[in-house]
Amino acid sequence: MSDESVNIGGVDAERLLSYIERIERIEEEKKALQNDIKEIFEEAKSANFDIKAMKKILKLRKMDETDRQEEEFILDTYKRALGLD
Repeated sequence: MSDESVNIGGVDAERLLSYIERIERIEEEKKALQNDIKEIFEEAKSANFDIKAMKKILKLRKMDETDRQEEEFILDTYKRALGLD
């Protein structure tokens, strides 16, 4: 191929292919990491940990403190309103 990019209909084909291939590589890495996470959950489950609770904790840890407090306040309010508290 020459030093000039191949343009088809105004699209830089080489550059487009480069982006597509990079995304595909990252998606493969992501799939491998998701499998690793699944294995950790399976290991935790076999050690009698509650997976649903662990996933909730992971979600809460990702949240900023203010958002977490707001969610907990709303949930507590709804629980009290329904007599679940």
